[in-house]
Amino acid sequence: MTDRHPVPEELAGSRADAGLAALLGVSRSAAAQLLAGGHVTVQGKPVAKSDRLAHGSVVEIDAPERRDPLEVVVEHVDGLEILLDDEDFVVVDKPVGVAAHPSPGWVGPTVVGGLAADGFRISTSGAPERAGIVHRLDVGTSGAMVVAKTEHAYTVLKRAFKERTVDKVYHAVVQGLPDPLEGTIDAPIGRHPGYDWRFAVIEDGRPSVTHYEVLEAFGRASLVEIHLETGRTHQIRVHFSALHHPCAGDLTYGADPRLAAELGLTRQWLHARRLGFDHPRSGEWVQVTSPYPGDLQYAIDTLRGDR
Repeated sequence: MTDRHPVPEELAGSRADAGLAALLGVSRSAAAQLLAGGHVTVQGKPVAKSDRLAHGSVVEIDAPERRDPLEVVVEHVDGLEILLDDEDFVVVDKPVGVAAHPSPGWVGPTVVGGLAADGFRISTSGAPERAGIVHRLDVGTSGAMVVAKTEHAYTVLKRAFKERTVDKVYHAVVQGLPDPLEGTIDAPIGRHPGYDWRFAVIEDGRPSVTHYEVLEAFGRASLVEIHLETGRTHQIRVHFSALHHPCAGDLTYGADPRLAAELGLTRQWLHARRLGFDHPRSGEWVQVTSPYPGDLQYAIDTLRGDR
């Protein structure tokens, strides 16, 4: 199977490894592995990681596929840490470049496969490839994610996410300074009319609500805390891009590539910082916080130094 990705204008001139990472929402090292393996071509010619992408060209990715795209490959996942190990659930610290579960077209590591490799028993409810998964984080987003161990926990947690009683808190570094400093973005989101791999604020999109508060202003960018009322694909990235304050490093949604390079970012600065929910058995409130990974912390330290 060959995936084709047209190069958008904002990625024109970027190095192939950085541009491919932005296109696929994976880490730069994962993109470099695809390039080194000869799986990436433009007009039939292999692309090297130091090559530059041209606007309008089509990047073709012919990665080795699994026999069954929904098969759970049990393998250790580097950087997959455990934040809380409970009898009923486990909260993981998902690294960037890791999917929640197998899906068609994805050949990289998964949370489901990583937990299985580390000997965790997880719920068998739901589709086999999504065992225990009650919510997801994008491949390009790091942070706290809860996985059910028992069938009871799966049912209760799945309902909690559906009924929006889970407190999902994200941190993002966005370009510029949002005005007002605290507010709500209520704008429907749907497929981008011109790019089928992107999303956008469109009139007939699905209702989408994002609450935010600026925690720290750096001048060129701001650290923002975000509470999601809904959970649409790319919701935070799309909403802040629509406000002309895209997540730093998010070249797909209009971020400045020069600032991304200065901050050492090869992905959007977006992190699932905190999860809060009622314990599925005792009912007591559970809250877990995920520390910033090294690349995101480096970007903040750089911005603070500039200030």
